[in-house]
Amino acid sequence: MRNLDESVMRQPPANIDAEQALIGAVLLNNDAYRKVASVVEPAHFYEGVHRQIWQVMIDVIAAGGRADPVLLKGHLGDADLGNGMTPLQYLARLSAEATTVMNAPEYAKQVRDMALRRKLISIGQSLTAIAYDAPVQATAETIFADLERDLEEVRPALSGQETDFRDFGRISSEDVYDAYQRQSGIVGLSTGLQRLDDVLGGLQPSDLIVLAGRPGAGKTALATNIALSVARHVMARLAAGERLGVVGFSSLEMGERQLKQRILSDLARVPFWKLKRGLADKAEMERYTLAEREFAKLPLLIDPTGGLSIAQLKIRARALKKRRGLSLLVVDYLQLLTGSGRRSDNRVAEVTEITTGLKALAKELDVPIIALSQLSRKVEERDDKRPMLADLRESGSIEQDADSVLFVYREEYYLRKMEPRQEGTEQHAKWQAAMRKWQGVAEIIIGKNRHGPEGTAELGFEGQFTRFTNEPEPREIEPEAVRQKIAKKPSVGKDGTILWGVLKNLTLHRGQIASQGQRAADKKLCKGARLVPVEDCWRAFGGEICPTETEDKQKAAFRLAMKSLRAAEIARYHGVEETGFFVWLPEMAADV
Repeated sequence: MRNLDESVMRQPPANIDAEQALIGAVLLNNDAYRKVASVVEPAHFYEGVHRQIWQVMIDVIAAGGRADPVLLKGHLGDADLGNGMTPLQYLARLSAEATTVMNAPEYAKQVRDMALRRKLISIGQSLTAIAYDAPVQATAETIFADLERDLEEVRPALSGQETDFRDFGRISSEDVYDAYQRQSGIVGLSTGLQRLDDVLGGLQPSDLIVLAGRPGAGKTALATNIALSVARHVMARLAAGERLGVVGFSSLEMGERQLKQRILSDLARVPFWKLKRGLADKAEMERYTLAEREFAKLPLLIDPTGGLSIAQLKIRARALKKRRGLSLLVVDYLQLLTGSGRRSDNRVAEVTEITTGLKALAKELDVPIIALSQLSRKVEERDDKRPMLADLRESGSIEQDADSVLFVYREEYYLRKMEPRQEGTEQHAKWQAAMRKWQGVAEIIIGKNRHGPEGTAELGFEGQFTRFTNEPEPREIEPEAVRQKIAKKPSVGKDGTILWGVLKNLTLHRGQIASQGQRAADKKLCKGARLVPVEDCWRAFGGEICPTETEDKQKAAFRLAMKSLRAAEIARYHGVEETGFFVWLPEMAADV
């Protein structure tokens, strides 16, 4: 057995010959530096004089000069390097002994490899010392966190991925061809919400998508909905023989059981509050059991560990990618991550480190990362509480590093807090009208989008299931709201204006109040809506503007004029083929 003292006294790993050969190769031909610049840096050299020489060479070449023994002498002076050898003599010897520059990259890798081994030895020795003689406040967890942080600093060099210019022709376009084959209209992963996909173009590999909102807005619900949709997509493609990675969900705030129940509430269509209170009936529990079985098969992995640092998150994500593959990573939420702890106490600087780290991780793993974010309280101080980029909490780096920034906004969330105390008043009636308009509606405001335009996607939100849908449930049209739009005198064209007058006359003389059955079949029909058969409408309009034309031409003219009225939300269609089609004007709904 080797004596412990011998192992402690061993010389640190170094390859002085490789250091000399590398310096000599660059002295012989400065073009060799370009091939090794991303591999080795001054700190990698073991010999102090070699570190000094390499730094001077970098400075000279970067300034556009030529690094040769004579020119470098002026920067290095005439110090004695031993045996009476001056820097000029030493450099001349290294240059003379260098016979080729072809092996420069191999020399550089040797120098870097030795430096990394020395770094790992240093980390190991430091860990041993701390474990033996740790400060009072240190725990095994904090010691391990420090180790992960140190390894995170070394990892980029250990990966062996030299950054250099690449030939565009060799970069894969597989995602474009895949999108063409699927004819999905998106490149990347679908969110499962068509209206959101239409704006975003899907979730792109290497993108950092920030999903922000105030507490209670539905950030986690939307994130779980998207994660669930992607997991289903991955499972379907795995069944088809394709190799895709899993979906990872890092929940720093919510426990794994609560998160699972929220997802199963959506899958089983059982109200979440019933699950929490044990009030689900037998049929609902049967659906829950079936949903749980389906959920168990999905390639969706949850990490409920709280208090992670950005370094720890990176290590876990890389391990998951290596072990199971990775298609999407969700982080809920980024303000609960911590930085390296080696920066200033400035929280802005820490959040900058976190967002920069998340973006770098997305590029490294080549997967989209959805990071949830809180918004500042400034939003609550405005009349219009729709979020803006300036509301992102704690750091402008969130906006800067993100490829897309999405805000979750629900007017209903704020209206519920504003209900007037006294019912039957005009103020309460207005509040009820506003609630009818916004109940079950969620706006996803795209504040930043590197892949397309900004805008708003209006989705449905079923709060009892914590579920977003592609569009809100149909809502009863408010006649007063339509009258207010009409007061602004919308432009509907000449034929549209004529048809509008014809429809008003028909509504007064032939309009029939919609029945309860008709209103149940069409939730947009307001109370007192007057229906006029479509046939009566086109015949009256045709007789007004083109009485001598054929029925087909009269119908065509009617459809064109009706299109302009529908676009202005003045006129509406109602009905199905079995019961017939009708036209109605919201502004002329009867007061019944």
